[in-house]
This record gives sequence, C-alpha cells and structure tokens, in this order.
Amino acid sequence: MTATPANVFEHFDLPDTELTRASDAYAEKSTADFVYNHSVRSYLFARAHARAQALRPGTDYDDELLFVACVLHDIGLSKDGNGDQRFEVDGADTAAAFLRRYDVDEQRIAIVWDAIALHTSEGIAPRKGTVVALAQAGIGTDIIGARRESLPDGLADDAHTLLPRMDLGYALTDAILTQALAKPHKASPMSFPGELLRLHLPHGSRPTWNDILAGAGWGDRPAGAGARPRPQTPQALADFFTRYLAAGDLDGLLSLYEPDAHFVPTPGTHLTGADAIREGLRHLIDAGARLTLELRDIRQVGDIALLSNRATLTGLGPDPLTTDTTEVVRRQPDGSWAHVIDDPFFH
Repeated sequence: MTATPANVFEHFDLPDTELTRASDAYAEKSTADFVYNHSVRSYLFARAHARAQALRPGTDYDDELLFVACVLHDIGLSKDGNGDQRFEVDGADTAAAFLRRYDVDEQRIAIVWDAIALHTSEGIAPRKGTVVALAQAGIGTDIIGARRESLPDGLADDAHTLLPRMDLGYALTDAILTQALAKPHKASPMSFPGELLRLHLPHGSRPTWNDILAGAGWGDRPAGAGARPRPQTPQALADFFTRYLAAGDLDGLLSLYEPDAHFVPTPGTHLTGADAIREGLRHLIDAGARLTLELRDIRQVGDIALLSNRATLTGLGPDPLTTDTTEVVRRQPDGSWAHVIDDPFFH
C-alpha cells in the first residue's frame, strides 16, 4: 500500500512547500501506486546524487523544482496526461498546465518541462541544467539501477519499505504499452515508447531504422553498395553466392558471411571467422567449383531466417555432390542479409 503523503514528507524530510504538497497530492491521486512510489523514490535518489556531488539545495539547484519534476515525471501515464504525444511530452505538458494553476514562473515551469520531457533521453538531459540532470539520474537509478552503488547505505531499503516497488520495471512497461497499443501514434518507431512497442509486437510488424531509410524516397544506399550489390532478402543469398563463385569474386563471397560466421565448405571441414572462411572460399574458387542452389524451404522471424537449399556442387571431384543445406542468416545493419551458419552437410 502507498504511504500517505504526510508519512512520506515527515519520514524522508522532503521539501515542504505549498507547491511540493500540491504536486505530491496530484501525483498520488492521479497515478497508480507503483508510479507514485517510483516518482517519490526517484526524488530521494536524485537528492542523494546531489549530495554525493556536494551540490547544495537552494544554492546549486532548486530543491522544490527537483521534487516537483520527479514526483510528476510520469504524470503522462495518468488519465489526465494521456494525450496524443509520446508519454514523456504529454506528461511535461500536463505538469506545466498544473504548475500554471499555482502561478509558477514560466522559467521555472520550463525547467520542469525539460526534466519530464527528457527523462528517458540519455545524453541529453544531463546537458540541460542541474535540476534536469539530477531528475534523470534519480529516475534512472530507480528504474534500471544506474549509479545505485553511489547511494548511501540503507537509503534504498528504507525507500522500498515505505514505498514498495511493486515490480516497477515491468509494471511501468505495461502502462506505456497500454497507451501505445491504444494510440500507436504515441509510440513513433524511433522513440523509447516505440522501442517498447516493437519488443511487444510480432517481429517485423514495426519498421526498423533501415526500413525507414528505405521508405524515405531518396534512394539512399549503404556505403559501398554501388560497387557491390548485397542480397536484400534471405532467398537472394543463393543467387549472390553462385554468381560470385562463378566470377571468382572472393571479397563478394566473403561479404555474404558475418565476421564470426560458421561455414562448412566440404564434409567435415568446419570454418569459423572471416580469415578461415576466406581461405575456404578461396579453395572453392581455385578448384573451379560451381554451385547450383534451389530453395527447398524457409522460416523467417524478424531479422533471422532458417532456410534450406538443394545444392549441387561440381569441380571438387569426379562426381557432382548433391546435398540439402542448412543455413541460418541474419539481416545486417544496412538491410542486407548474411550467413551466420552455412552448413550444407548438417543432418
């Protein structure tokens, strides 16, 4: 059960002003218990980080604003704060509207707005002033344990006793997803909510960065793509391999494998890593080997595919060698596909 605001203020010696009391009451009334508890703990951890840096409240930072920013930072997950923007921005706007009711100066409101809107923005919040940086640090400590080793002994245990976690990380994820599933425009693909939504939905149902670039309409291609085309589907790897082999293009063949891939060019020969695979491919080229590949079956889940080809290899002996391949391939950062495992003799 959530501690009463009075108990929280007295127990932890929180900054006690009309504005902090009103903000605390608003957060306690408007958000789920796990959100409220997290919000207050975030302030406690932020204040601890300030003390560890010898930052003084009232001199080096505005302690009242730090509390308000922390206690309201997830107000975007409340009914009042559930608008049409990502939850961080909805929360910042909702908090700003609340503070205006108390005639808070617009410059101070802007600090709280930044702290809330940027609390999931690693690398940006710390550059936006002391209150914004401390709020993000405290929130990060409570969510993912960042810098928890610098907290004073006993503080986390005390905070969790009065303000239980209630499986915060997963409960908060579910709250963000609930909003995103109902309003997908709140979770654009390149945002934190968008990443959570991508993890929740079936593989491939949300665009990746490469998908976005491909759909931009400008025709941008990966570096080096003009010199040597790359397979854009798992099935296309077979055609690229046979063409590069016939052309004696060793670099082209090697480009069809990840750097730490596993390759079996002949029965019993297991090669791992780019150097070993290069030598195995060189042997095939030097022997004048030729290969035909006919797709038998494929299973694809997101960026991973398992496929099998009917392979017929000639040039390594008096008779053709026919086998069914087992291949595991993965989409690369540039959107092309490459082998992780290529074993024509796995049975």
